[in-house]
Amino acid sequence: MEPFVTAIHRHACDRPGAVAIRFDGCDTSYAALAGAADRVAAALIADGHAPGTRIGLLDLNSVEFIEAFIGATRASCVPVGIHSRLAGAELEYVVRDAGMALLMVGRDHVALAGSIEARLPSATTVVALHGGHARWPDYAAWRDASRSPGTRLPAPDDDLLQLYTSGTTGYPKGARHTLAAWAAWGDMCVHAGWGRYGAGTSMLVCMPLYHIAALGTSLLALQSGARVVLQRRFDPGACLDAIERERITDTLLAPAIIQALLATPGIADRDLTSLRQLLYGAAPISGALLERLRARLQCSLVQLYGMTENLGLSTFLAAADHDPALERLRSCGRAYAENELRVVGPDGRELPPGGIGEVLVRGPTLMRGYWGDEPATRNALAGGWLHTGDAGRLDQHGFLFLLDRVQDMIVTGGENVYPAEVENALAGHPEVLEAAVIGVPDDRWGEAVKAIIVGRDGGRPTLASLREHAGARIAAYKLPRSADYVDALPRNASGKVLRRQLREPYWAGHDRRVG
Repeated sequence: MEPFVTAIHRHACDRPGAVAIRFDGCDTSYAALAGAADRVAAALIADGHAPGTRIGLLDLNSVEFIEAFIGATRASCVPVGIHSRLAGAELEYVVRDAGMALLMVGRDHVALAGSIEARLPSATTVVALHGGHARWPDYAAWRDASRSPGTRLPAPDDDLLQLYTSGTTGYPKGARHTLAAWAAWGDMCVHAGWGRYGAGTSMLVCMPLYHIAALGTSLLALQSGARVVLQRRFDPGACLDAIERERITDTLLAPAIIQALLATPGIADRDLTSLRQLLYGAAPISGALLERLRARLQCSLVQLYGMTENLGLSTFLAAADHDPALERLRSCGRAYAENELRVVGPDGRELPPGGIGEVLVRGPTLMRGYWGDEPATRNALAGGWLHTGDAGRLDQHGFLFLLDRVQDMIVTGGENVYPAEVENALAGHPEVLEAAVIGVPDDRWGEAVKAIIVGRDGGRPTLASLREHAGARIAAYKLPRSADYVDALPRNASGKVLRRQLREPYWAGHDRRVG
């Protein structure tokens, strides 16, 4: 499938007036989107940004985010969508790690970016995406300044985009993806059936564009010639309004968003019949929530499972496999035709159907590696396979059932949280001697972050004080939602905290511990 780098411009030639994006009551045509993206590309080239230069985008969902993202790729620069809920120290780390020459900042993040501006490298220029800043250049004026037109398209093996993941050591890692991987990504979505969009598709995007889930489906819709109905942030009422008013045919939602929608007053009276397909994933979903969703909607449901490191494409549970009689609803489906899937034991040997071990996947959408981190790349892609860190089993038909996590990552509301970074943020609290962080089941978020605290001198710091202390260091979604207190943390013979032992009482009776 033709990637968005050129496909959007083909649609602009064939159907210049067709709506590409509807946002905040205004329409952007394919011709306007293509023109704005090319002005961004021309500006980057004119300013001397070499191929491969990392361009940061820090904003909630906006048209500017999308056009700048596309424009950067058409200059062979590499857009980096930045998590919009990072704390200042985390943002500074990502900007420095990527060596960003340009950081484009939306109106909701001006204060955050301003708080670290003095500590940013001198080579980093900050641009105000929505204007109105006393010191930073205005994005629209910069984009539209009179320059010689020009683009510099990437080659198949060039880096196309960089997506940051949470880090096991407390530091995010930038997953590098090539144009060839993205082209394969589009083909895989189409071949799987769920990604067959066209001019008659209206795709609602209310999840954040810095995530591969929302970014991927948005760009897939645009390179297919569809209409994207973009919302700045998720709001249950606005989401339902858009489905009704815009006659939305397709969307992708995390389980926490599905839960919020189904709990919205008056949803029984809403006309949701335009929905043709709903994709879901990014976090565990309970059987009860899935049944409520099936009872309310008549559209096809498709579950997606993957990681940032392979552009979110490991397995999918097709609509036909959602029949309860097939007993496959607890699975993540089967591998894409282009992928290989294995479950291996501690010795690295492949296990037979039913054997529980680590899930490995390989295919054409694997990342090139982590930016500037060869050791982490070697570990993640050992033997040419992506080591997911998830524990699961395959049945005799190739369906994958996830059971636990080999590593300790927590997935809460579709966001990845590593215990190490939360524990590091809790360290130094005057009443905390030791802290361990685990994920516990949560009806709304799939998992919730819990702190297990050994108090200094037997003390019990309040949850509010723990959150306040850690909140100065990490994003709010990573903060513990609850805390329990123990006299000592369980450890193995080498002194490592046994997080799985801590988790066990909270997960008793839950047959699926990851999603």
